[in-house]
Amino acid sequence: MAQPAEGRRAAPLRFLSLQVADLIRRAGAQFGDRPALVHGARTMSFAELDAQTDRLGRALLARGLAPGDRVAALMPNGIDGIVAYYALAKSGLVRLPLNARETPTEHAHKLADSGARALIAPEDVPGHDVEVRIGVHELPGMIERAGAGVCAVARPPGVPLRLAYTGGTTGAPKAVMLTDGNEMCEIAAFLCDLLPGLTPNHTMLHAAPVTHGSGAFLLPHLVRGARNVVLERFSAEAWLDAAERERATATFMVPTMLAMLLEEPATGDASLAITHLCYGGAPTAPTLLRRALDTLGPVLAQTYGQAEAPLAITLLRPDEHDEPRLTSAGRPYTFVEAEIFGEDGEPVGPGETGEVVSRGPHVMQGYWNDPQATAETIDERGWLHTGDLGRWDEEGYLHLVDRRHDVIISGGFNVYPREVEDTLLTHPAIVEAAVVGVPDERWGERIAAAVVARGPVTPQELEDHCRDRLAGFKRPRHIELWDELPRSPVGKSLRREVREAMVNT
Repeated sequence: MAQPAEGRRAAPLRFLSLQVADLIRRAGAQFGDRPALVHGARTMSFAELDAQTDRLGRALLARGLAPGDRVAALMPNGIDGIVAYYALAKSGLVRLPLNARETPTEHAHKLADSGARALIAPEDVPGHDVEVRIGVHELPGMIERAGAGVCAVARPPGVPLRLAYTGGTTGAPKAVMLTDGNEMCEIAAFLCDLLPGLTPNHTMLHAAPVTHGSGAFLLPHLVRGARNVVLERFSAEAWLDAAERERATATFMVPTMLAMLLEEPATGDASLAITHLCYGGAPTAPTLLRRALDTLGPVLAQTYGQAEAPLAITLLRPDEHDEPRLTSAGRPYTFVEAEIFGEDGEPVGPGETGEVVSRGPHVMQGYWNDPQATAETIDERGWLHTGDLGRWDEEGYLHLVDRRHDVIISGGFNVYPREVEDTLLTHPAIVEAAVVGVPDERWGERIAAAVVARGPVTPQELEDHCRDRLAGFKRPRHIELWDELPRSPVGKSLRREVREAMVNT
């Protein structure tokens, strides 16, 4: 097993006294018959969730699996998937979530790279080379046959609870090792800073995959006795119907989902109880945020992180969503450190751009079986180098500039694609934009943009729009109208694929 960088794990130990399995057991005892999970017409209580995860955990071990084995799970949003995830936690097995939007080739890479011994998946999923194959349809029978009894396999400190593969936007995905301690820090951060005052009267509506960002909200609600309502997939119409019917108080969306919700005509007239519409996972254009505030009111909450420090580096609370802080990613969570380092590896002052780094119990254990990549990402002082460029303002709010590897150098000037994208998105016809640098003999790189429009517009109109708003070296010299932008399975636009397409045409 890969080991973390030296000298990095002393501080997180205070979060390791409890494990995820303990929280499920405690919630079952405290909240009993109260509804914990809702999916369509099906409801599962806290006591049932505790009992079924015990049963399935023992059933998985009875199939010949041993604590520490990696078990991949390819399951749709729903109660069965959540039961499987926490059964793996109770049995000491390491969860490897797979995304249904990925290809069989991508699944095969993750199974091979992680050395997964088992796969839980629907019957119609193509076969993969694993020792134990469990069909989703088998799970109810396994739970029934296991009978009553506790499953409590202690997970030693440092052994991963789950593997979370990076998005692969810049290369082959790497497996991030996340421990129970990482999970405890994320829960504590949410309950302390993002969702203070959470009670059994609250309801979380999951429309994004629980295998990714939305799943981070499961445990904070479970430990407070609140409901988690799960939709199998997102549509604006289905989300509005569920949010009104269930009186949902919180939800999580990536920017693409938020844009789709605002395009739905019924959104403005909906009777919603939402107090926290949490967003993250990708850069969000200020124009989109302003439209959301106008339509939904002061309910937006941004949480910033990455796979290596999941969703818990900085946050911007609902009461902080005003100008000029609207364009920021907020301030650090209570339990984490965040800095911006210059080229010399030392902190820079307000207004200066550098790399965002973070340190604390939220930071991954390391990359699975890749000590070199771990050492390149977590330095000897324990700082996680995020690859994001940002700056502090005078009030200590983080403003993200762009990804370090995406910076375009044109004529000797640094151009940040996100600034150009945000400018294009101020045009009323533009829904999405991706800006890249393409080779140019004279300038080194020239600025090119792919845009998705909601109405008639020409590249010349967009060039004129940018001419009044951007310096000459930042303006796109080539603009293409696309039907849609390429996206990763978690909704991030893939500038790499946009760049390849433009270079090859």
